[in-house]
Amino acid sequence: MKSSKYFAVAALAGLAAMGAHAAGNDDPSQHVLKFDSSRARAEVQAEAVQKARNPNFEPAGSRVLARVQSKEDRSTVRASAAQALRVGQIAQGEAG
Repeated sequence: MKSSKYFAVAALAGLAAMGAHAAGNDDPSQHVLKFDSSRARAEVQAEAVQKARNPNFEPAGSRVLARVQSKEDRSTVRASAAQALRVGQIAQGEAG
């Protein structure tokens, strides 16, 4: 007797889950990305051929910029940072 009640409850729960899943069926085409290209196919193919013939093996962002020389000395920068901290322009401590 107990097993038939458990079976009935499981069956009803399964049906309810299927109904809840079916209720959320939206149009799947709304999630498809749409592209409107303004370039011709031949132009894109020519660019791909150009890149293939002249590969760049340098990873993007691998160059380091030269050091910038500051016109202010260290004490002036430290004083302006301390002043900004005092007037609340720089956060201090833990947030929240």
